[in-house]
Amino acid sequence: MEYFVKSGHSSKQRAACVIVGIFSRRKPSASANEIDTASAGVISSVMRRGDMDGDIGQTLMLHALPNIFADRVLLVGCGRERDFDETAFRKANAAAARALQATGSIDAVSFLTEIEVKGRDPQWKIKQALLTTTDRFYRFDRCKGDSAVPKTIKLERLTFNVERRSDLPAGEAGLREGLAISQGVAFAKDLGNLPGNICTPTYLADQARELGRRNSKVRVKILEQAEMEKLGMGALLSVSKGSRQPPKFIIMEYQGGKKEDKPVVLVGKGLTFDAGGISIKPAAKMDEMKYDMCGGASTLAALQVVADLDLPINVVGVVPASENLPDGAANKPGDIVKSMAGITIEVLNTDAEGRLILCDALTYVERNYDPEVVIDMATLTGACVVALGPHASGLFSNTSALARKLLAAGDEIGDRAWELPLWEDYQDMLRSPFADVANVGGRDAGAITAACFLHRFTRKMRWAHLDIAGSAWISGGMNKGSTGRPVPLLAQFLLNHAARHGND
Repeated sequence: MEYFVKSGHSSKQRAACVIVGIFSRRKPSASANEIDTASAGVISSVMRRGDMDGDIGQTLMLHALPNIFADRVLLVGCGRERDFDETAFRKANAAAARALQATGSIDAVSFLTEIEVKGRDPQWKIKQALLTTTDRFYRFDRCKGDSAVPKTIKLERLTFNVERRSDLPAGEAGLREGLAISQGVAFAKDLGNLPGNICTPTYLADQARELGRRNSKVRVKILEQAEMEKLGMGALLSVSKGSRQPPKFIIMEYQGGKKEDKPVVLVGKGLTFDAGGISIKPAAKMDEMKYDMCGGASTLAALQVVADLDLPINVVGVVPASENLPDGAANKPGDIVKSMAGITIEVLNTDAEGRLILCDALTYVERNYDPEVVIDMATLTGACVVALGPHASGLFSNTSALARKLLAAGDEIGDRAWELPLWEDYQDMLRSPFADVANVGGRDAGAITAACFLHRFTRKMRWAHLDIAGSAWISGGMNKGSTGRPVPLLAQFLLNHAARHGND
């Protein structure tokens, strides 16, 4: 599939399909009006008959319009013109992509990217249109048998139109960013969708090595169990004891900036399967615990995006990878383990293991780097799913400026987060009579106490935590699958960071 940007007239496109917008109350967009005029009112006639009202997401395919070179014209409902915002723009482009999948079109030109979105420029519109389209076109067929017939679309080329030739540079920039981010999202989705018997800690480490082989600016190092033992990573290693798969500690260093520039460090939870350990999870939906490594997948994908865009900054990605399974050697409720930081932890619930592997990773980052900021992302708590559902990732930070930048990046690219408190009041819920800290704080405020646990290991750093338990995958049925989040948020944050860095 190839994507392009150009500037032209909707009525003069020699393509298999031209896509134009219709607003509510049967009001054509400028590009639709141009085709209507050239075709002697065919679109107006169709709307008068009531076949297209312009409701958001509605589509109608027209064929062989007189005086129009395109084989098809796809009308896409955009809703009320005055309400056409970022969300409506994404819905319209998703509807167009869905309709294109059902056609035999080999190429198409979309004029939806000409429609004004308040406060957004052509670069934003092209990037969003591409991300929305590629998300709709994504399929995961790798694990299906040879006899399965893959459902592929015939579309080979999709061009996004900009209103003026002067908009082409901005459109090309949006296309370049969108392609890199969409490929990163697809990479994260593929890793998340793979089953636990394929996507093991070793597999994740191999994927990191392959990323390093593809890009000379990415240096990869994998710490094995013996090296982790020497470093005193007792919390991380306590989780892996119940598994036959050896743990891996994955480090990826991208140097696009000056050697002395402080890096942005990303830390992703890489639990390639989480049965809960001795505190075993219910059987229902346990298969979805293959998604417990989506934080790690997002870290690998974010490094890929940074490398593909050749950003002039330094970024480090760290992924502690393990499985959490029940076994005679596994953690037991009441066990006490010692973290790399020297803090002892009473394991009251072995299913609260993500924070155990993350705390050692965060200590490693503190001791080995002088980071500008540290951002960890993890499918950490069911409590965050209850609080925010699938729409927003939970955000916690000890630095208000960092939190604002992450929230702004999420709003800009449509991968939103919502900030929750990190007050010291919650630390008392983690008190233990036998160790320095307990790994759970009870049923109440579960997402917050998990973040407070991690904060004990990050007080010397500017740090943010993204709880992506509700946003990283879609649950249940045939629509089940990884979303690739928060790769878009991370990518936009890093793009913004690179832009600020270049202006310093």
